[in-house]
Amino acid sequence: MAQIQKAKGLGDWFDQRMGTKTLGKVLMTEYWIPKNINFLWAMGILLATLFTILLVSGLFLLMYYKPDTKLAFDSVNYTIMQEVSYGWLWRHMHAVAASVIFLIIYIHMFTAIYYGSYKRGREMIWLSGMLLFGIFSAEAFSGYMLPWGQMSFWAAQVITNLFGGIPVIGPDLVVWIRGDYAVSDPTLTRFFMLHVVLLPLVIIKLIVLHFYTLRFPHVNNQEGEEIDFDAEAEIYKSGNKKESKVIPMWPVFISKDLMVVCIFMIFYFYLVCFHYDFAMDPINFDPADPMKTPAHIYPEWYFLWSYEVLRGMKYSFFGISASDIGLMAFGFANVIFMLVPFLDRSPNVAPAKKRGMFHIWFWVLVADMIILTWLGKFPLTETFSDMGFYATMVFILLFVALPIITLLEKKKG
Repeated sequence: MAQIQKAKGLGDWFDQRMGTKTLGKVLMTEYWIPKNINFLWAMGILLATLFTILLVSGLFLLMYYKPDTKLAFDSVNYTIMQEVSYGWLWRHMHAVAASVIFLIIYIHMFTAIYYGSYKRGREMIWLSGMLLFGIFSAEAFSGYMLPWGQMSFWAAQVITNLFGGIPVIGPDLVVWIRGDYAVSDPTLTRFFMLHVVLLPLVIIKLIVLHFYTLRFPHVNNQEGEEIDFDAEAEIYKSGNKKESKVIPMWPVFISKDLMVVCIFMIFYFYLVCFHYDFAMDPINFDPADPMKTPAHIYPEWYFLWSYEVLRGMKYSFFGISASDIGLMAFGFANVIFMLVPFLDRSPNVAPAKKRGMFHIWFWVLVADMIILTWLGKFPLTETFSDMGFYATMVFILLFVALPIITLLEKKKG
């Protein structure tokens, strides 16, 4: 048992009982970050900030929201938006944060791919991050359904129908997810529970796991340099801060992160106050009507690329229908990023610009996903259908080619 002595202050009182000083060293003052990184390494704290905004704004919205198909639409569009003081602000903050968080996730994800931050023992960092992406996607979809507008209802109809394509259990699984044979009140209450209770708890646990995986084997840097963190830390602590290749998490790195957060918040509140409409589909301001199908059903912008992959397959092969092939391609698109650390066979940890063919592969992937996102918003005319098919095939072939081009990559040095 620890020896408890008379405390010299409140901090010492907690330290004797909880080891707060040791915890602070492990997590902050003696957790070392490479010097040679740029502002893209601040995306993690931006995501944590946005998730906090989502939690706080969601709690305020929860006070007035009614998870009932007869009351949900009015509780959002009349009670919250018109009757509650500053209810519009909380809704705008929630909607914009839900949309912008995916922009930051994609930047964070492609930064990791560009700099090879999933390699050399960092596979668990990538895997936990991709799990977070998947759960955030489920959280976003469940939240999109709650306003019970036209697009909420029909998006739920389309997405839940996807599970019907699973062999043997598909039809029963659709009924189980909906709680009924059609999207209705039980479906809304199920997704409400997922959105406000289960998925946020899973996200919090995965965030803790993600930060824990960052503790071993430390953060990557923009040159892919292998750093002896223990040796460089000793140089820093000896007073040779300029010669050391690392800085402490607190207060040096956090102060730089907070500067990025402050700049980002200006951009965020500009969107909240003046351009919130990009995060709210106009069709969703019409009440859900099972008898009136919208002319064109599509998800939010951050799902459009995978939605286009789903509908991009227009030909049948070997007796398999185009719709079933599209469903398989959709499953492929939502799993394949998880496997990037194992598909990249090169031993090199370096920015893409130093990796030959991988550099081309990376920018073709980024361009293709932008094209898929752009195409996903349009109705399926003949021209857009052809473009979607070719863009989908490029996406699939890129990941088929990844092991080949990385195996052929010459080893550095």
